[in-house]
Amino acid sequence: MEAASSLSSPLGRISISHEAVAQIVGRVAAEAYGVVGMAARTPREKLLTRDRLRQGITVGGSAEDGITIELHVVVEYGLNLAEVASTLRNRVQYEVERLTGLPVASVDVRIQDVKKSTA
Repeated sequence: MEAASSLSSPLGRISISHEAVAQIVGRVAAEAYGVVGMAARTPREKLLTRDRLRQGITVGGSAEDGITIELHVVVEYGLNLAEVASTLRNRVQYEVERLTGLPVASVDVRIQDVKKSTA
């Protein structure tokens, strides 16, 4: 398990894995307005990823330089794509920093597809 970062305190050290950060990002994206779903970066990833919340999410970086996050999403047809991406980027950064205490260096949102809402 690759550690995203280690936070030190007088009582010891806390390590937060990239997978844990990806779970947070996936949950934020699933709740975001205009996001219909996550998109696999490659057909192979679509077959191999068991956890749909982590599909299409890449987390890298460290505590010193800040975490880098890349999301591949499917957005609802008819919405302003730039506005959806900007809102998602801001929410992901806020929630990751709030829940982990780690600085976020960048959040890249890549819109892979646009689909009509089924609702």
